[in-house]
Amino acid sequence: MTKAVPNGETPLTILHEIDLAVRERESLAIVGASGSGKSTLLSLLAGLDTPSGGKVFLDGTDLFALDEDGRAAVRGRLAGFVFQAFQLMPHLNALENVMLPLELAGRGDAQAVARETLGRVGLGSRLTHYPKHLSGGEQQRVAVARAFAPHPKILFADEPTGNLDTVTGANIIELLFGLNAELGTTLVLVTHDAGIANRCQRSIRLREGRVDGPAPAA
Repeated sequence: MTKAVPNGETPLTILHEIDLAVRERESLAIVGASGSGKSTLLSLLAGLDTPSGGKVFLDGTDLFALDEDGRAAVRGRLAGFVFQAFQLMPHLNALENVMLPLELAGRGDAQAVARETLGRVGLGSRLTHYPKHLSGGEQQRVAVARAFAPHPKILFADEPTGNLDTVTGANIIELLFGLNAELGTTLVLVTHDAGIANRCQRSIRLREGRVDGPAPAA
């Protein structure tokens, strides 16, 4: 799989012939310096971006044999997402934010599942609070609950602790790995933190758009 973007007369190649397989229930960290292609790789694996060459299969489905609506349907059925910037809907309260993907999937039990999941992440008393009334750590816990509530087969996380202080970030990582183990969800995360990478069963390091072997131990 490759990814190149226009750059004058010569395209800029961001990823060079990446060959990667992620096993079911595995936890995988993608590490590397800023600009090495980590987030681009994650976006390609999730079908959020399109490769310049090659294929991506998610649970046996060739994502780029589908149109964007088809890819969105696969993501909605199989994947959850946690981003550095939280990406909560500001006009929805915590409960409604977690209910949203469940309702889009047509779940009749959306409210009950959202309540239960928010309780798991310690926000059972904050259901009606809007994002602007929650701390950064609480907003990220809502985002984690939203990602895990539909019980996805795979969860993609892009620097999920990047906007958090050390203690809050550690709590979020405990949540991610705890729910990953409890629900058997495959976890693929981008991180610059060697300690987080070491928590994963496997890690790869990108260097200038190429896989440069396993990440070094902390």
